[in-house]
Amino acid sequence: MDKRKPTITNIEIRENSVTLSLKVDADILDFRGHFTHFPLLPGVSQIDWALYYAIEHLQTPETFKGMEVIKFQEPILPDAEVLLELTWDVERQKLAFKYTSVHDDQIITHSSGKMKLGEKSE
Repeated sequence: MDKRKPTITNIEIRENSVTLSLKVDADILDFRGHFTHFPLLPGVSQIDWALYYAIEHLQTPETFKGMEVIKFQEPILPDAEVLLELTWDVERQKLAFKYTSVHDDQIITHSSGKMKLGEKSE
């Protein structure tokens, strides 16, 4: 079976947020062909993971309704260790996500954004 998700090394769950420490293993299927000589984690994979882990750990609605304020700033490379921070705003039905890592004592933001979630009938 092809590997599609990272290795989770730590999880911190709070009331409406969760922070996951991830090892973005080089053998994840999404790295294949994106790009041959400079593999990086596609933005669609980052969005997919954010939604997947929000449903699993924050019990958010499963239906994706749209994106806003999305930024891809620094690539996530094979074998990177990153933090995924997820915050669920119940009233607005919006999930905020941010992927960061630490390099040379500096926090690097790889990507961030917000997505609207809801029920299928909405």
